[in-house]
Amino acid sequence: MNQWKRIAVPKDTPLETAIATLDEGGQRIVLVVDDDERLQGTLTDGDVRRALLRHQPLTTPVGEVMCIRPQVAQLQWSREKILSVMESTRLLHLPVVDAVGRVVGLETLHELLDKKPIDNPVFLMAGGFGKRLYPLTQDCPKPMLKVGDKPILELILQSLADVGFHRFYISTHYLPEMIRDYFGDGSRWGVSIQYVHEDVPLGTGGALGLLPRGEVGLPMILMNGDLLTRVDYRSLLEFHQRHQGAATLCVREYESQVPYGVIQSEGHRITQIVEKPVQRFFISAGIYVLSPELIGRVVPGERIDMPTLLEQEIVAGRDVNMFPVHEYWLDIGRMDDFHRAQEEVRL
Repeated sequence: MNQWKRIAVPKDTPLETAIATLDEGGQRIVLVVDDDERLQGTLTDGDVRRALLRHQPLTTPVGEVMCIRPQVAQLQWSREKILSVMESTRLLHLPVVDAVGRVVGLETLHELLDKKPIDNPVFLMAGGFGKRLYPLTQDCPKPMLKVGDKPILELILQSLADVGFHRFYISTHYLPEMIRDYFGDGSRWGVSIQYVHEDVPLGTGGALGLLPRGEVGLPMILMNGDLLTRVDYRSLLEFHQRHQGAATLCVREYESQVPYGVIQSEGHRITQIVEKPVQRFFISAGIYVLSPELIGRVVPGERIDMPTLLEQEIVAGRDVNMFPVHEYWLDIGRMDDFHRAQEEVRL
C-alpha cells in the first residue's frame, strides 16, 4: 500500500531529480505531496516534455511544471469505477486519496488489465559497419557487440518485446550471418523476425524501400541498432496516433557551452557581454514512428538518409512531429560510449 512513497516528492524538488524519480520509479508518474502526504499535483512524461519544449532549466522546481489539478480516485471506489474513469480520461495512473486528500495508494492501468500485444511493426537498423568502434567491429557487427552479457541488439529487441511488440524486421549488411544465426526467427523471445538485406548500403531511410510491400499497415517504429534507452514506446505510439503526422521523430535536448564571453552589439556599440552562455538544441535520438503512407513513398533501391526523407515530407506539406525523450538514452557510437554502457548496464 505504501509503494507509492517511492515516487513521491515535495514540490520544491528540482525537475532533474523528479525526472530521475520518474525514470527509476517504474510507474511513469511522480506524485507531488506536502509534509502531510496530501496530493499537490502529479508529474508525467507529458508534463516533462512540455517543460523541455519550453526550454525550462532542470533546476526548475517541480511545482512549476506539475499538473496542479490531477484526476484522482477516491479510496472507496470499485475497480470497475477506476477502470471507467481511466478509459474516459485516457489516463494510465490514478492516485488514490482519502477524504482529506492524503495519498493512500496508486492504481495503474497496467496492473488492472492484462498486457495486450502491440501489432505495430518494429524495424531495427543493424547494417552499419561501426567504424568508430574498430577494432571491436573488425569481425563483429556493431549491434552484436555485447553490453554486459548480451548483444546491444538483443537488449533493444527484448525491451520492445517486454512491452508487447512482436513483429520485427531487422536490416543487415555487414556480416549479416552473425545476426541471422543469433536471432533466427525470433521464437526465443516470443516474437517473429524477418530480415531485410542491403546488398549495398542504402542509408538510414533507404532500407524502408526493401520492406515487403503491403505488410506494413500500421505506423512502424524504426530504431537504430546501437541505442540503449528506456523510452516509453507505448506513449510514443499514442503521441504519433494522436497527432496524425507522416512521421514522429524522437529528440533529445543537447547543451553546448561557448567557452568565451559572447558579445552582443548594435552597430559598433556593445549592448551586452554574456559570459560562457549555454545554447540548447534538439537533436535526433535515432528513434522514429513512420506512417505506412510514408514508407510506401520510399523508392525501392534508392539510397536516402532519414533527415533527407523527413525533409522531403516537410517540403511536401506533411506533418513531421517531435517527441522529446527524457528517459535514459545512450547512442553507442564511440569507444567511450561503449565503455559507459558497460558500466551503466550494471546499475
